[in-house]
Amino acid sequence: MCGIFAIFSSSLPETDLRRELINCSSRIRHRGPDWSGYKVIEADVSLDRPLSHGIAHERLAIMDPESGSQPLVSADGHIIVAANGEIYNYKELYAALKKEYTPKTGSDCEVILPLYDEHGPTAGMVNNLRGMFSFILYDRNSDTYFVARDHMGITPLYIGWGNDGSMYFASEMKCLIGECTKFQNFPPGHFWCNKGDKPGEFQRWYKPNWAPEMLPGGPIPTEAYQADVLRHAFERAVTRRMMSDVPWGVLLSGGLDSSLVAAVCARNISRRSTSFPKLHSFTIGLDNSPDLVAAKKVADKLGTIHHAYTYTLQEGADAIRDVIRCLETYDVTTIRASTPMYLMARKIKAMGIKMVISGEGADEVFGGYLYFHKAPNAREFFDETVDKLSRLHMYDCLRCNKAMSAWGVEPRVPFLDADFLQVAMNLDTNEKMIRKGPGISKADTRIEKWAVRKAFDTPEDPYLPDEILWRQKEQFSDGVGYGWVDHLKEISEKEISDQMFATAANRFPHNTPTTKEGYRYRMIFEEFFPGEAAEKTVPGGKSIACSTERAMAWDESFSKRADPSGRSAGVHDSAYHEQFEADTKIGGDVEPPSKKQKA
Repeated sequence: MCGIFAIFSSSLPETDLRRELINCSSRIRHRGPDWSGYKVIEADVSLDRPLSHGIAHERLAIMDPESGSQPLVSADGHIIVAANGEIYNYKELYAALKKEYTPKTGSDCEVILPLYDEHGPTAGMVNNLRGMFSFILYDRNSDTYFVARDHMGITPLYIGWGNDGSMYFASEMKCLIGECTKFQNFPPGHFWCNKGDKPGEFQRWYKPNWAPEMLPGGPIPTEAYQADVLRHAFERAVTRRMMSDVPWGVLLSGGLDSSLVAAVCARNISRRSTSFPKLHSFTIGLDNSPDLVAAKKVADKLGTIHHAYTYTLQEGADAIRDVIRCLETYDVTTIRASTPMYLMARKIKAMGIKMVISGEGADEVFGGYLYFHKAPNAREFFDETVDKLSRLHMYDCLRCNKAMSAWGVEPRVPFLDADFLQVAMNLDTNEKMIRKGPGISKADTRIEKWAVRKAFDTPEDPYLPDEILWRQKEQFSDGVGYGWVDHLKEISEKEISDQMFATAANRFPHNTPTTKEGYRYRMIFEEFFPGEAAEKTVPGGKSIACSTERAMAWDESFSKRADPSGRSAGVHDSAYHEQFEADTKIGGDVEPPSKKQKA
């Protein structure tokens, strides 16, 4: 994972623009500590280039560490590109080009140069790519700049507007603070170009048949369930992500998703050669936490070289400020889950590992969160999965990417592979729905993510032990140890007074915090990222166990139990008690903060 940054249409002189470019880009050097590259293109009226441009790249060398430095430049020098991420099908794309192309480097991202040359700044050009990516491209011949982000927003990207009319693009928001008054998330599955039919507008390039605009309300999928088709599609997604020229491993929580990733990786490695280096797996938790115990079982079964890290409640609490600064969010769910991941990433990097494969995305695709137990029908279930996927770039993708990239480690997520999504999201929604409880026979019972569990339930050649394959869903912030979330709430109760919390709506009229924990994170976020533009990059609204607001209507109890923890949904074996209420309650004559969000 790298860091990319650019300033286009700048009125600054060359020397000042270069200084600004380096200053802003250096703020994301943690993403790419291996090398820095800068290109400044000076204004030249004789070439129809009235303003100057600058492109920067902070490199984490995964593919071709020796010669793959960026920004990449075409042979004739007219196309310049800075890319973040991986293009997994780059070899197939080279082979399919109409005009033969000889790569100058072993970088997978170099394929963007001939693709642009062949297709131009179009949706078709981006739609050829399979992977996780954001890229910034400049064409000297036409003074065109063309920027795109992957289908799910696996890689982060922001866009900002300078006071002089310039355009800023950056992997992280911290590059834009103090430089742009207005900035926002660059929407996933879109591209932006300063020329063409719709100059200066976001244009969608990712239009899957199951939700062409990534909005709910479309036809409910009805594709028949075929276990082998689903299994083979996922295996292809995982093996695609095993390409690397540096040491790599897998994140292994012991839950279903990460365990399946590890199982497929381990099988693939064993088939290559008995002498091939063994797979490294990593997990973290409090002492004796559910994830540590489950991950050890999986690692023993798969024969990985397993690294189990523990952290204390104090170590986690001490890291909160750094986590909020690195992740650029005040979302409670994300901060709770990111902290142990952030701590683990530092340990992984210290071992010389630069890439890991992880299990993010499965819960959104298959309805794996525990609140899906309450989905009333297939329409609600499917619409919720579409909404969850469309927002993933602000939650789990952001968490996984920025928590790991904070220490120069690249995470890859096969459950979000575009081709796998085409199979999994077209699956009949009724095959994903949870059927459990009185009146449901054992044979007809289906727990969360039944479809993918069943696909890998192969007794004749088991991928995983049954106790792991059929283990109940744990959200990462719970699985690392139930005491972690409770400890964070206790700290917030001590630091945020009733009087402070009672006036929360005055201090934070947008996305007003409804808990003291949320108020505390908002205060810290504001220190690093002040201003209205920054606060609006973070989503808000009520949530039960990571749901969207839609699901709050699925069960009457949800309105009072709106907490990100999976235990709040009321179906977990260690669920909160029936009287549990998520919102902070304060006594006396002090009024609680308004729950109404600013329009």
